[in-house]
Amino acid sequence: MKKLLLTLAIIASFGFCNAQNINWMTFQEAVELNRTAPKKIFIDMYTDWCGWCKRMDQTTFQNPEVISYMNENYYAVKFDAERNDTIVFGGYTYVNEGGMNGRKGTHQLAAALLQGRLSYPSYVFMNEKNQVLTVAPGYMDASQFLPVLKYIGTDAYLKQSFKDYIK
Repeated sequence: MKKLLLTLAIIASFGFCNAQNINWMTFQEAVELNRTAPKKIFIDMYTDWCGWCKRMDQTTFQNPEVISYMNENYYAVKFDAERNDTIVFGGYTYVNEGGMNGRKGTHQLAAALLQGRLSYPSYVFMNEKNQVLTVAPGYMDASQFLPVLKYIGTDAYLKQSFKDYIK
């Protein structure tokens, strides 16, 4: 009985040690990696106060299929839209100039990438040349999210509409 329990404990701990997560990185890391090993960039645009952002982290971004596809096909970036650092990108310097009425301000790069549509969570998809392809807003469970990841990841967006792709 002790051997069985020990074996089960070892198997369980092995499973936990090998639990896979999305390889999140900074925006700057993704852009830098894209210079030598081009891949599409996925940006999870979130805020600390966003409940649906937290739900994405707890559900969709924990899905093994999402994790596997994301890690294989994208540089995945977590981007706090209210961060306070300076980012130089595309010849421009982006900052957060601060908020009003007790709210945090929006980082200028977040506003630029989201094309002024500040909704959280939102997901920015960029091509291998660091150009925005599209922005997808709102919470999605894994069954909704995977087709979007694959539509962009396989370059199907170049040949057909998303509506035709999911048929």
